Amino acid sequence: MTSPLHNPPIISTTTTVAAENDRATGFSDLHPDIIEAHILTRLDGPTLASTRCSSTTLHHLSSENYLWSRVCHSTWPSTATPPVSHVISTFPDGGYRTFFSQSFSLPLPEHKQIHDPESVKLKWLRYTIYIILLNFFSVRMFDRSRKQWIQLKSVYIRETNSIASSNIIKHSSPPPELISAVDIHYKNEVILSKVQETETTSSWFQCSPFRIDMIDPKDVILTPIKHPNDDDTCTDLIEDMTLSWILIDPIGRRSINLSSFKSVSVQRHWLTGEVQVRFTSILAVNQKRGHVQCEIVVTCGGSEVGEMQVREVSLEVEDMDGTHLNGRESLVILQRALEGKRGNGANRAEIGRKRYKEFLEMRRERKDKKLRREGALDVLCVAFGITIFVAFWCYLFCLSR
Repeated sequence: MTSPLHNPPIISTTTTVAAENDRATGFSDLHPDIIEAHILTRLDGPTLASTRCSSTTLHHLSSENYLWSRVCHSTWPSTATPPVSHVISTFPDGGYRTFFSQSFSLPLPEHKQIHDPESVKLKWLRYTIYIILLNFFSVRMFDRSRKQWIQLKSVYIRETNSIASSNIIKHSSPPPELISAVDIHYKNEVILSKVQETETTSSWFQCSPFRIDMIDPKDVILTPIKHPNDDDTCTDLIEDMTLSWILIDPIGRRSINLSSFKSVSVQRHWLTGEVQVRFTSILAVNQKRGHVQCEIVVTCGGSEVGEMQVREVSLEVEDMDGTHLNGRESLVILQRALEGKRGNGANRAEIGRKRYKEFLEMRRERKDKKLRREGALDVLCVAFGITIFVAFWCYLFCLSR
């Protein structure tokens, strides 16, 4: 029997050819089918989007719709359901690629930093007072370009109207239906993936406080999460639990992710032991109302076996005064967010927590200003009452003399 040590080594044909040509096989030498089947299918969404910008060949290969469908289904399992898949197929420019671009991006407020609407009110109050004064006093000035005297009032009103008209943004009509695709992960394991359709044309929806519930009150979702015994265990949920709430407009073929990906706060009720995990998204409204928060609350309770159950997953819209908006107002805000500008969603968790802290700080300052304003008004009322009281007795004293 021949020893294996005497057998000649087996050399592949590819290695022999490469050795003969004295060069190594580069990435550009790979067949496009190999790149598409064995490389691009292993990339996540952001990496696949970056690959499209590398070269013309990779741009063409990375634009295949089935690659983006795999990315969407792996990132958000709820997109694999037939209703959502059908809606995504109607999106422009390949469907899934456009859907991923809209759902992965981060909604941007109209201003880089949250501002206090009270300063805007004071500015417009000064404008209003100025216009009222101009109605009583005829103010004229000499225009050198036209060599004649003109009314300052008409000039001011014309300039104000031009500024106001330039700030008007046209928005399409609100959608008659919204689709919510929600996915909750705990330590990269799916614990909830559900789709729900919400009708928005009824009077009940438009007049009632806006709220979307993903779980029926009688249903619960079992999870592998151990029930926390102290606040330190609740803190672990901040990093271990992630949530995605994609709101889809099937008519306008738009989508937006309203979640901060990771929670902004975790609270445990001292009596019932229920844990509330909050995810938010801060959206700009207008100069009068400032900003609102789309608050997503995941309520978890204990079970007999010691593991937690997801009992409630809800979405509400709340303004800076703590008032829950109704369906009509919330629908207008969400429609503007669907049509608004987007930013990079790579740092969604950090940006979401930063905006949430700014929102809470602005809410606290707004509340303090309101209390100070009410306190000053009370002092003025008391002073006015004392003045009237003293004036009345002085009048009686003068009459008695």
